[in-house]
Amino acid sequence: MRVVLGVAGGIAAYKACALLRLFMAGGHDVRVVPTEAALRFVGEPTWAALSGHPVSAHVWDDVHEVPHVRIGQHADLVVVAPATADVLAKAAHGLADDLLSNVLLTARCPVLLAPAMHTEMWTHPATVANVAVLRDRGTSVLDPAVGRLTGADSGPGRLPEPEDIHAAAMALLGTNNAASEATAQQDMSGLRVVVTAGGTREPLDPVRFIGNRSSGKQGYALAHVAAQRGAEVLLIAANPTMAAPSGVELQTVETTEQLEAAVRVAAERPGCDAVVMAAAVADYRPAQVATSKMKKDPGTDEGLRIELVRNPDILAGLVRRRGHAGHPMLIGFAAETGDEHGDVLAHAFAKLARKGCDILVANDVSGGATFGADESTIHVLTAGSDAVHSVGPVSKAATAAAVWDAVLERR
Repeated sequence: MRVVLGVAGGIAAYKACALLRLFMAGGHDVRVVPTEAALRFVGEPTWAALSGHPVSAHVWDDVHEVPHVRIGQHADLVVVAPATADVLAKAAHGLADDLLSNVLLTARCPVLLAPAMHTEMWTHPATVANVAVLRDRGTSVLDPAVGRLTGADSGPGRLPEPEDIHAAAMALLGTNNAASEATAQQDMSGLRVVVTAGGTREPLDPVRFIGNRSSGKQGYALAHVAAQRGAEVLLIAANPTMAAPSGVELQTVETTEQLEAAVRVAAERPGCDAVVMAAAVADYRPAQVATSKMKKDPGTDEGLRIELVRNPDILAGLVRRRGHAGHPMLIGFAAETGDEHGDVLAHAFAKLARKGCDILVANDVSGGATFGADESTIHVLTAGSDAVHSVGPVSKAATAAAVWDAVLERR
């Protein structure tokens, strides 16, 4: 395969070296096309040595070979990592003032853009609009990772890890694994699915809330993979920090009660085939919510006592309401830790029986593992069977593919 690796001018350009290595290890012929700004981070000799090809950022080099047209025409895949806000804007509006932007205009192969920028740039309305335009045209635009950025900043905007970008690129080519082949075959075409993601927040006052550590990455990956495989997807996200995946309808909520109401309506839509409860739902909420910010009493060292009441069990409620028809299929997630009463799987099997859902996906979050990470290990349990299908540690996309494979097998 002839791969063009575009590199834009961001600090994450150094990570593209590892991505280049992954493509080369797979036997692909890689041509690196950096922007002039990218060469201020990683120099031309590095790219040339790693790829085995000459490197240029300009349309005026080797003009007799017409590189501004030929490179894009001959490519089987174009990947830009990092893709800065500037590159996204140029690609969305068809600007072509350097070699990389010309390649993006002439390429007729799959194009994958891996954004990396500060959070304010990623969430700016101009960037949001540019990403929407690109996705509507069929360009694959990954959501950036959430984490440490340049300097002390942290948030959405971090370049996804090279392994995840490589996996997404191989999925576009349909050569990654069985899950990618299923994606290429659109084996979920015609299915309507609902996925929940993120972590619910229960307000204490207008400023504070009780929440959890969920990043929402797994739910977003489930929605993205389902859409890639042809499903019609509604993603109900609690307090999201990421843009919706391409081709996915997004509905946002904050609290558990809001999530319950949204899921109930969605599950009762005609033709709903499956509901995947990947959101981390708060089991309790404050009995009283202050209408103004609670103040510390400077005259005492006494602590604050908060009365909590039980939140509704959304998954159990879905099981009760669907009756005996068994429709839609219900998939629960269980973030578990072992204790003196049993290990993670023992608790997971007990929860599967107690909830009455069709499939339960368990992961071990002992010591805070999994939350915010880009890789997971999951255990898929199916009602009526004592078998356990374990997957990982692999990317969130790969675990999502395993969950949908289990759903299709159950159907």
